[in-house]
Amino acid sequence: MNQKTKKEASLLVQGYEVVIGFETHAQLATQSKIFSRAPTAFGAEPNTQACAVDLALPGTLPVMNREAVAHAIRLGLALGSHIAEQSVFARKNYFYPDLPKGYQISQFEIPVVQGGEVSFFLGDQKKTVRLVRAHLEEDAGKSLHEDFIGQSGIDLNRAGTPLLEIVTEPDIRSSAEAVAYAKELHKIVTWIGVCDGNMQEGSFRCDANVSVRKPGAPLGTRREIKNLNSFKFMQQAIDFEVRWQIEQIEDGFEIQQATVLFDPDTGETRAMRTKEDAADYRYFPDPDLPPLVIARSWVDEVKAAMPELPRQMAERLVADYGLPEYDATTLTQSPAMAAYFETAAKASGQAKMASNWIMGEISRRLNNEGKEISQAPVSAPQLAALLRRIDDGSLSNNAAKQVMDVLWTESGEYRIPGWPDGFASIREWAQVLNAVTESLRIVDAVIEAKGLKQMNDSGALEAIIDEVLAANAPMVEQFKAGKDKAFNALVGMVMKASKGKANPQQVNDVLRSKLQG
Repeated sequence: MNQKTKKEASLLVQGYEVVIGFETHAQLATQSKIFSRAPTAFGAEPNTQACAVDLALPGTLPVMNREAVAHAIRLGLALGSHIAEQSVFARKNYFYPDLPKGYQISQFEIPVVQGGEVSFFLGDQKKTVRLVRAHLEEDAGKSLHEDFIGQSGIDLNRAGTPLLEIVTEPDIRSSAEAVAYAKELHKIVTWIGVCDGNMQEGSFRCDANVSVRKPGAPLGTRREIKNLNSFKFMQQAIDFEVRWQIEQIEDGFEIQQATVLFDPDTGETRAMRTKEDAADYRYFPDPDLPPLVIARSWVDEVKAAMPELPRQMAERLVADYGLPEYDATTLTQSPAMAAYFETAAKASGQAKMASNWIMGEISRRLNNEGKEISQAPVSAPQLAALLRRIDDGSLSNNAAKQVMDVLWTESGEYRIPGWPDGFASIREWAQVLNAVTESLRIVDAVIEAKGLKQMNDSGALEAIIDEVLAANAPMVEQFKAGKDKAFNALVGMVMKASKGKANPQQVNDVLRSKLQG
């Protein structure tokens, strides 16, 4: 979007309040489906993972998957929700080719997870989105349209896949806020292991209910944007929908409730069908499934096995390591990144430096290569060793980046014996310390081979500085005349004369002392 278009977009929104509610379908990480023993693996040949229950053959009955319920409890605890002691399954009636039964088993009046909230930061501002509910349901199959032969087919592999639909209050007020909420929810479900979060495979699908209104007016008519499967498209779709609705209202048209799809090729939403209300689905309790009863002891058992949550860990990183809140929030994007940081910080004794390197140099390299932190060629103990050498003055920051280049690109040659590839969790501390010791040997060998050791000999440095001052008398006079740029130029000359091996801080101190003396 060019500057003119951006300006026009901001003018269009002016005078209107955007109101957004979210419905997110998180596919639960179970081995089998919610009411049958059929597998849920992605990518199988069509209709090879659908059993008699999924196909709704006569005489078949659904049986509840206990692990799916455990995942629902787990998410409810993570979101501060109420876990219903008793919830009810209902039949949601609608007819579509990929729904063999003619209805979907879901929860309506009494869901398993009730209330709760998701808090996140948008810039430095804390936002909280209230949740209405999260209910268990089964997924439908998938219609496959082969336009080039003019035929459609049905793949029922997904039919019966366990979902948890997470519904918010209409608390979101912009596309940026919507994306921040979705990212935080995505982080939570993957962090606690209830969903793999793969948006491309449909494991984490978001629907945005978007409406606009004049401030203080009743809620406007909403349009639901279905199946947003990337954060980038999510923001584009909402921004377009908001502008479209305002244009319609300004032109005197009424907004009609509808379900719409986003076309990433055109950047526009288009209506798919009129939006149904609950009454259209004719919900009623499913006679084949008894009420779901969850004992308090089961909730306590799940709670005892819960990991430290990302927000709790971020608060601990601030308290224990003195990190800024921004750093702590960034480093808790995944358990692997948090574990990588804690290992490097503890082993180096340089928490802030470890944070800077992980968020900067390492993240830059990972992003360029499309890798996750668990795939980093440089292990946390190796980073800790590098930070130690920066801290003890053996390496300048620039030289350290050159060492990182060698470790990163030649990781096979500098592999740590006994340290596995990747990094998923903090291991035994003795193993970490052994790996750091070996990493120090590796880093020192690279420093020696590349001639990168920082000059810390004050006598040798003074000799270089004296030569530079003697050869640049006019520059010295400029400094004495109050021109600070002359000092920076002299620092650069000293660094060049030392072939970049001088300690920059030491150069600054000694040079300034000589000039002022």
